[in-house]
Amino acid sequence: MRKTKSLDPTYFDGLYAEKPDPWDFSTSAYEAEKYDATIAALGVERSTRGLEVGCSIGILTRRLAEVCDSLVATEVSSAALEQARARCADLSNIDFRLVSESDGGFDGVFDLIVLSEVVYYWDDHDLDRVAAAIDKTLAQGGRLLLVHYVLETDYPKSGDDAVEGLKRRVGDSAEVEISRRADSYRLDLWRRKPL
Repeated sequence: MRKTKSLDPTYFDGLYAEKPDPWDFSTSAYEAEKYDATIAALGVERSTRGLEVGCSIGILTRRLAEVCDSLVATEVSSAALEQARARCADLSNIDFRLVSESDGGFDGVFDLIVLSEVVYYWDDHDLDRVAAAIDKTLAQGGRLLLVHYVLETDYPKSGDDAVEGLKRRVGDSAEVEISRRADSYRLDLWRRKPL
């Protein structure tokens, strides 16, 4: 049965307490292929300041740090964040932040915001908050990259509902550059239109 409210930090703390890598990010061929596709979608354009919401244990974070001059990586689970910090300890361009709200970490201006496997954890109220945060912090010409599992889950939203819901909230301020589907996930890259 689908949950109706946003998943809170205790949900994720429980997952990481039970298994340090609950989705097998570090060993799954599927995850490796998805991360390759995620980075490939960004192309050769380098980002000055990026934001990764929900960095988990830092697998994608390492890859994003290679294409960003500086990267803010947020996470709601302290156990996951500690793993991410350890995994990326040799990289000096990542600012790790423990957050408790869906829009935590959205401060300053970013020319890249990555929402990978997180938007479907939020209910409509939190989706409104995140859309407002994107509106305030995504630079003109900046990119918003979304990657979401599209098969059945018990999260508050399906992958498709999450992405389409955010798109409605972002509206005409962003144009779609990439919208592609694999067997079990979708990848969407939007660019904020200049004023």
